[in-house]
Amino acid sequence: MPHAGPRRFSTPLIVFLTALVTGAAVLLALNFTAGEKKVQHELPRLYSTASPQFERALGSLLGPGIVGGNEVTELLNGDQIFPPMLAAIKAAQKSVTFETYIYWSGDIGKQFADALSERAQAGVQVHVLLDWVGSAKMEDSYLAEMEQAGVQIKKFHEPHWYNLARLNNRTHRKLLVVDGQVGFTGGVGIAPEWTGNAQNPDHWRDSHYLVRGPAVAQMQATFLDNWLKVTGKVLHGDAYFPAIALVGTQKAQMFSSSPSSGSESMQLMYHLAITAAERSIDLSVAYFVPDELTQNLLMDALKRGVRVRLVTPGEHTDTETVKAASRATWGDLLQAGAEIYEYRPTMYHCKVMIVDQLLVSVGSTNFDNRSFRLNDEANLNVYDAKFAQRQTLVFEDDIKRSRRVTHADWLERPLREKLHEKMTGLLRSQL
Repeated sequence: MPHAGPRRFSTPLIVFLTALVTGAAVLLALNFTAGEKKVQHELPRLYSTASPQFERALGSLLGPGIVGGNEVTELLNGDQIFPPMLAAIKAAQKSVTFETYIYWSGDIGKQFADALSERAQAGVQVHVLLDWVGSAKMEDSYLAEMEQAGVQIKKFHEPHWYNLARLNNRTHRKLLVVDGQVGFTGGVGIAPEWTGNAQNPDHWRDSHYLVRGPAVAQMQATFLDNWLKVTGKVLHGDAYFPAIALVGTQKAQMFSSSPSSGSESMQLMYHLAITAAERSIDLSVAYFVPDELTQNLLMDALKRGVRVRLVTPGEHTDTETVKAASRATWGDLLQAGAEIYEYRPTMYHCKVMIVDQLLVSVGSTNFDNRSFRLNDEANLNVYDAKFAQRQTLVFEDDIKRSRRVTHADWLERPLREKLHEKMTGLLRSQL
């Protein structure tokens, strides 16, 4: 028998395989970038948070206008959060719009599916937007129940040939608006981990916020922005944008960002607030992986005498990779005087920034590159000293349940942790 030589591929096959590999590489590269030019220059400090110019900048330069007449109430942990959300849904008369990243199986997921289905059957217009990745653990039976009842359900960036370059862009927003009059936003997902009262590692610590007043219309518009992207349909009219009475004294704005329409705006909002800080910056941060520019702004704040305090997850975390990447950034901050605390009882999932006890920013945004450049995010900014003081008390209560990490502690961490931190540095752009 003649000896079989090496297998030869035809030129068309080689061209096809080359094109396939090249296409896959291009898609991967596109998914690892936001597609926009990164903010590279630090902001000059022209005013403090107490200056009217600070509010003008955030309300005119970056976001929707700041509106008065609002009442925002903090809800701490699932026992306080889920009952009013479900009660609002059950009381809906005209519309329910609901956007969330995490929706998993479990009793609380079934309760939401039942409540949304009942309202749809009663003739209420119910719209649910789920992230395709975040809802992967959701039982199909919940979807079937809601769809059969008439709930309009869509998934954000569900894979199709025409959006493969956007698979890394997720909606991380948490928004519930009922009848255009009452809204909820914050950090919670719909899953068993968020139920209870943070009493043990199976029940996470998180905060959500009940909103009434004109800012609810901005929350509604933020939901409808993504609904339009996914469905091509515009929802409007009295069922979604009714006249809203002034109900309180707080000024607020609903701030949002998206790679498709200004991903840098959320990071710029944080940077403006840090730059304007005069006395204090308190950060409740589930995921704290600042880039070099953000670290420099925090260092500048420390140098001018601003007290910087952070509460982050400790032993209990849902991602060791992010925890390692976070700890790698602490050295200079700790040495410059920042106070960093690791929450002890359970996973700490809060996302709150308090600046000078004047501005409070709450919502879905994490202090990392993924939130600043890759995800769709939404934060409610509240400009009210009394509200800020209440949130500071909540923050300091979390500190009491935390362990402070000193610079000496950080220097003495085990070698395996240092090696892990070095490895996670390669993934920092995606964290």
